[in-house]
Amino acid sequence: MVARMKISCRPRLLVLCLLVLAGGAAQAGSYNLVISKSERLLQVREGDTVIKAYHIAFGKGGKGAKREMGDNKTPVGIYHIIGFKPDSKFYYFMQLDYPNLIDAWHGYMDRLISARQFKAFAVAYRFGEAPPQDTMLGGYIGIHGIGEVTRKKLEIHSVFNWTDGCIAMKNREIHDLRRFVTLGTRVTITE
Repeated sequence: MVARMKISCRPRLLVLCLLVLAGGAAQAGSYNLVISKSERLLQVREGDTVIKAYHIAFGKGGKGAKREMGDNKTPVGIYHIIGFKPDSKFYYFMQLDYPNLIDAWHGYMDRLISARQFKAFAVAYRFGEAPPQDTMLGGYIGIHGIGEVTRKKLEIHSVFNWTDGCIAMKNREIHDLRRFVTLGTRVTITE
């Protein structure tokens, strides 16, 4: 008689996560974006070659990865552009696929999302769809402009990290960035 091992829910979800990651989302376009929070810098790269660099501001929540709604932190990890909103209050908005599967795993382990919600993240990732944006992990994180341009806003942008978790650039810079970005463009955010 063969003994059966009962697998708890967490290890099964880890296996699901690994299987989904093995399927992976495809890289779109020839450019990728690399964002350094510590340097306040967004680089457009083609392979290892830096094509363009921009000064940025990010989440006022400070260092560390975004873990939950309202922490005002900018996520750290690998993301992809999943949408564009040209009529944003911040001039132009490029949405990231935050929370990604790793963010969802942390959220599940921290009991911020349920197993059912984690599965919804895994399915979205597997099929290249937008992840759920309405959980305790937060959502609608992206790269955007500063909106209506005033001297005060430009001064704040040049010195402070002022967003609720997004990456902000001057309007003319995000306008320029658009020529390098397509749906699926890879965005790597580092501390």
